[in-house]
Amino acid sequence: MTITYSDIKPWGRSFNEYVRMFDLTPADLRRKIVGCGDGPASFNAELTERGGNVTSVDPVYIFSADEIRQRIYETYNDIIDQTQKNQDKFIWQEIGSVEELGNIRMSAMEKFLNDFSEGLMQKRYIPGELPFLPFSDKEFDLALCSHLLFLYTDNLSLEFHLKSIEELCRVSNEVRIFPLLDLNTDRSSYVEPIIDFLRMRNRNVKEIKVAYEFQKGGNMMLRIC
Repeated sequence: MTITYSDIKPWGRSFNEYVRMFDLTPADLRRKIVGCGDGPASFNAELTERGGNVTSVDPVYIFSADEIRQRIYETYNDIIDQTQKNQDKFIWQEIGSVEELGNIRMSAMEKFLNDFSEGLMQKRYIPGELPFLPFSDKEFDLALCSHLLFLYTDNLSLEFHLKSIEELCRVSNEVRIFPLLDLNTDRSSYVEPIIDFLRMRNRNVKEIKVAYEFQKGGNMMLRIC
């Protein structure tokens, strides 16, 4: 699949959200991390500032910072409008309103944009996409995949999920995937088949409750060792 400019709907999450979504401890943050499908999240920029070792991979990184910024401005209102229409699918507790959500996302994306050109030169941002990653076997200690697998159950096949998770396991010693819900806030129908698939291959796989819930019921992470 080749991503085009019109395919991009940038929506970046913050460092603090990553820490809570993936139950990241101080020791985890010292590991060699790859974020798959990070898009314009600020996790890479903020962890790098803290002295961390992180690489992000996403097809959007074929575009320039200016092109990504322009696409953020072009799609922002549509995303906010969709969120407004589907407010009942979210928990408005720590994030109190759609407006506050927009501010948090824009702040994260600005941090990404300010870091992107330098990070690209430093090879912290790598263009690429699942199910084939441009890395060697066990290159990383920890792979994180946020809001891609399971979320798009209706768009991405079970076969794509299986190949993608096998690829994440190939490049990293541990994999964490969040959330386990689809876009309708239902538990993805792929969760059980994937857990069975992994256990048949003698992988240690657990569902772990995390201290983050924005989608209703979206507080579970899959951890694969």
